Amino acid sequence: MMKYVIMGSGGTGASIGGFLANAGHDVTLIARGNHLNAICQHGLILHSDKLGEITLKNIKAMTTDEYISSGEKADVIFVAVKGYSINEIIPFLQKASDTHTIIIPILNIYGTGRYLAEKLPQTNVLEGCIYIVAYISAPGEITQSGDIFRIVYGTRGPSSLKAQLLQIKQDLENSGIKVVLSENIADDTFRKFTFVSPFAAAAAYYDINAGAIQQKGKEQDLFIALTKDCMAIAEAYNIKLPEDIMDINLKIMYAVTPDTTASMQKDLARGHQSEMDGLIFEIVRMARQKNITVPAYEKVASHFGFKIN
Repeated sequence: MMKYVIMGSGGTGASIGGFLANAGHDVTLIARGNHLNAICQHGLILHSDKLGEITLKNIKAMTTDEYISSGEKADVIFVAVKGYSINEIIPFLQKASDTHTIIIPILNIYGTGRYLAEKLPQTNVLEGCIYIVAYISAPGEITQSGDIFRIVYGTRGPSSLKAQLLQIKQDLENSGIKVVLSENIADDTFRKFTFVSPFAAAAAYYDINAGAIQQKGKEQDLFIALTKDCMAIAEAYNIKLPEDIMDINLKIMYAVTPDTTASMQKDLARGHQSEMDGLIFEIVRMARQKNITVPAYEKVASHFGFKIN
């Protein structure tokens, strides 16, 4: 049986871990603070539209230090932290893994896998992304909304990991999670980015929720302009997107509940660190490297203090 470690047990990570544990798989959640204390005392409580009401009383949960002290090496590590935390978890990933470990980052930030692979040359770092609506509704409690729960992952090139990747796929699917084992993971992760990033940027710029973007007006116009900028980046970097990506993204936008807010916006509202650098500023940097313009991103980035030369 594969040993799964979930690095970052917020809504996304704990949903993966909870679904896997509910199906009998060996899972360890890495968490901290009140959330960790509540899980240790009462178990992980899942309010799930897919699984119903579930309490996982015996799920393993601990800090990074406790896991390292155990001497265990994970077979699979799902990285589900925010982009701004990626550097601080690299020492944990180094100590919790060995040459057989498969690391699957599922952050909103494009290119995280490639970045981690440079820092962790002894491990097998994939690229991945996730489609889910989930959040911590109280310490030790996760709410997973709707029917969408899909993980997409794959290697950046030819790989000898086929058997392990298929085993992970089987374990996830047996747990109730849809899986795409991608042959073109750079394209597939950027495809998700073309929705997440414009939504986060437009929502933060106007301080609005999805409902405002669902109506015709300046908010939707900005979302469309940002998506067009992403399409220009894709063309410059030879990333293949569906020809109807604009229609696809607008359909996704119309399908979310009107009161949905982007996670970056939630962080900004709470005065927390946010993923603004990776979700907004990085697109401006990528454009500069290819000598193209991304006017909508430059407008939003400038609004939030990014220096446009």
